[in-house]
Amino acid sequence: MALKSVMIVHAHRTVKLHLLSFLFLLFLCSCPSQCVDIDPEDKASLLLFDSWVEDPKQNLSTWVASNCTNWTGIACESQTGRVVSINLSFMNLSGQIPSCFGWLQNLNTLDLGHNRFGGALPATFMRLTQLRELVLNSNQDLGGLFPWWVGNFSTNLEKLDLGFNSFSGEVPESLLHLNSLKYLDLGNNYLSGDLPDFYQPLVYLNLGSNSFSGTLPCFSASIHSINVLNLANNSIVGGIPTCIDSLQELTHLNLSFNHLNYGISPRLVFSEKLLVLDLSSNDLSGPLPSKIAKMTETSGLVFLDLSRNQFSGNIPLMITELKSLQALFLSHNLVSGEIPARIGNLTYLQVIDLSYNSLSGSIPLNIVGCFQLLALILNNNNLSGEIQPELDALDSLRILDISNNRISGEIPLTLAGCKSLEVVDFSSNNLSGSLNDAITKWSNLRYLSLARNKFYGDLPSWLFTFQAIQMMDLSCNRFSGFIPDGNFNASLNFNEEDIGRRISREPTVALHDMEIRISMVVVHSNEVSFKYVVSSAVGIDLSDNLLHGQIPEGLFGLHGLEFLNLSFNFFDGKVPGLLKMWNLRALDLSHNSLSGQIPANISSLQALTLLNLSYNSFSGFVPNKQGLRRFPGAFAGNPDLCMESSGEGCKRSGVPLVPGKTFGEEMVDGPISIWVFLLSAFVSFYLGLGAIFCSARARNYILQTKVSRCQ
Repeated sequence: MALKSVMIVHAHRTVKLHLLSFLFLLFLCSCPSQCVDIDPEDKASLLLFDSWVEDPKQNLSTWVASNCTNWTGIACESQTGRVVSINLSFMNLSGQIPSCFGWLQNLNTLDLGHNRFGGALPATFMRLTQLRELVLNSNQDLGGLFPWWVGNFSTNLEKLDLGFNSFSGEVPESLLHLNSLKYLDLGNNYLSGDLPDFYQPLVYLNLGSNSFSGTLPCFSASIHSINVLNLANNSIVGGIPTCIDSLQELTHLNLSFNHLNYGISPRLVFSEKLLVLDLSSNDLSGPLPSKIAKMTETSGLVFLDLSRNQFSGNIPLMITELKSLQALFLSHNLVSGEIPARIGNLTYLQVIDLSYNSLSGSIPLNIVGCFQLLALILNNNNLSGEIQPELDALDSLRILDISNNRISGEIPLTLAGCKSLEVVDFSSNNLSGSLNDAITKWSNLRYLSLARNKFYGDLPSWLFTFQAIQMMDLSCNRFSGFIPDGNFNASLNFNEEDIGRRISREPTVALHDMEIRISMVVVHSNEVSFKYVVSSAVGIDLSDNLLHGQIPEGLFGLHGLEFLNLSFNFFDGKVPGLLKMWNLRALDLSHNSLSGQIPANISSLQALTLLNLSYNSFSGFVPNKQGLRRFPGAFAGNPDLCMESSGEGCKRSGVPLVPGKTFGEEMVDGPISIWVFLLSAFVSFYLGLGAIFCSARARNYILQTKVSRCQ
């Protein structure tokens, strides 16, 4: 019995010892390799760095004691405790990069990206002979002349990322021959000189957004390796050499925003591995390439941008065979003919932009086969026909722009099915009919333009019920009746009060952009983003219609409204108070029959830059103290309105009419002084407005007040 007890005790001790040994081994396995004390010399260098750097978020507050595991962003070698990796990216650190890093001679990886470091790279970095990755991107003030030693300080360097900094000068010759280098990003700097060729097999090369010149090399050393080649936004000239298609592993090629010219050789056919091709914003000409990439079962071109060139001819049918295509941009070219009906075969398409060309015919019905479409942009062509009711099948559509064409007919009721619409631009066509209830289903609507068409009838009661609406332009139509009242509080943008506080800190002509972003998954985690800027204003334009009656008081209570144009209608009565329109920048009520006195609180609208109340029936006396003389010509054509003039008393602002003639007849036969007066009034307002809306895109979408009526 005693022997049995001894055996049991011994067994328990054995199990306990094995259990302790197992737990100890488990601890050793669970403890990372850097779970050791930092080498004293390396620790001193890091603490010196900590004393020099500004760390507002206290990310480096863990740099105490000696256990490497506890030091944020630091990894150590398990046996020696020497620091082998530093990753302090996205920590809002600032100051100059100190020279002390140069003493960490076992360092393999150094990542200080996305901080606010400045100055030049310290020459002591030449001591880092073991370095494999050097990432210093997105430190805007880090730069100076590109270091001459970068290409020969480490024969192990595989990744160098100095993008989005301020480096200048030329790429040193030594970097072109660094055999270990695989990944090089020098994009978004101020580098110059002829575009270099590289003599090592790179996998990733980004030299975009610099000032490189010269012609395209063949990158022959990278034929079997390079995946991404980005040379966009430089000053590269000449044609695209056919040797570029020899890059067999190429998936992304971006040559946009250069000065490339000539046509694209029909022998230039890329590998089936190409996913993204961007040749936009160059001077390329000739027919669109009929074959872009080899067509195999594994081919998968996802993004094709040939926009803003001088390509001509028809859209080749081969483009409709790119079955994986998600985005097609052919805008701003000289493309003619009809849109191929087979475009509906591209069932993965999310964006089609064929705008600013000479396309004719109608919108093909088969386009509904692109059932994943998010943006259909066909503006500024010669398209005709009607809007097909079947377009309601595009129920994911967010942007529909067919403006500046010759499309006729009415808005189909079936478009109520396009419930995702955010931007709708039907302006400058031959559309007619009244506004039907299909529009009410576009609950996400942010921008609506029906300007310069032939719409008629009363404005519906639901017109201002869209919560997300930012810009509404119904100008140059034949709408009649009254402005519907009672729903002005629905729009969050029209009633946004915070804009007023923001404007008070900005210049009076500063504009905020309304953007729609669409992201397309290209491969794995990579995405291509498409940005569509449609407006820079929060506004309403109902000008050039047949509207009458009084202006609803609620319209003048919209805090967020920046632009309001009700000119060239038949509104009468008094102007409601403007005191609540804190953000108003431009107001045009000209060419109506408004009466009464000029609202005294106009001068209190600090954001107001442009004002036109001309050719109404305003009366009364406007003293100098109201500060309205900053709007010259704004009160012309109001015969009973008196403007106080310095030392001269009351000065009539109206233009005298010739007895027995209507206003229109006097415009033809009246004295030349009338024309001079009118010209000065119009120039002061309309040219001033044009100074704000200087971009072509803005002129298409922003509030429009016109000298010549609705051409």
